[in-house]
Amino acid sequence: MHGWGCDMKLLLIAILAMSATTAAALQDPTRPDGFGAAPQAQVPEKEFTLASIFIGNDRRVAVINGQARREGQTFEGVRIRRIHPDRVELVDQGRVRVLRLEPLPQVRSSQ
Repeated sequence: MHGWGCDMKLLLIAILAMSATTAAALQDPTRPDGFGAAPQAQVPEKEFTLASIFIGNDRRVAVINGQARREGQTFEGVRIRRIHPDRVELVDQGRVRVLRLEPLPQVRSSQ
């Protein structure tokens, strides 16, 4: 009987060790995705300056960061989705961003 007791202790230790490993591999199904994970580094949004928009019969051009750009053109990792008379839609990392023309300052008459 004495030998059987040692075997049982070793078996019990082995079972406990395996169950601890298995428990670490299991996930709580109620835990939100990404909970406890290291936060992902956020890529800062690029800054773009919309200076002007030109719309003609067969072309649409926007001056962004001092460069004339056309619809569908890709630059600096973004694509120009659509050029409207007052704004430009960009696709940046799968998300749509809107650049708007700044309103011109009002000029008042001094009369």
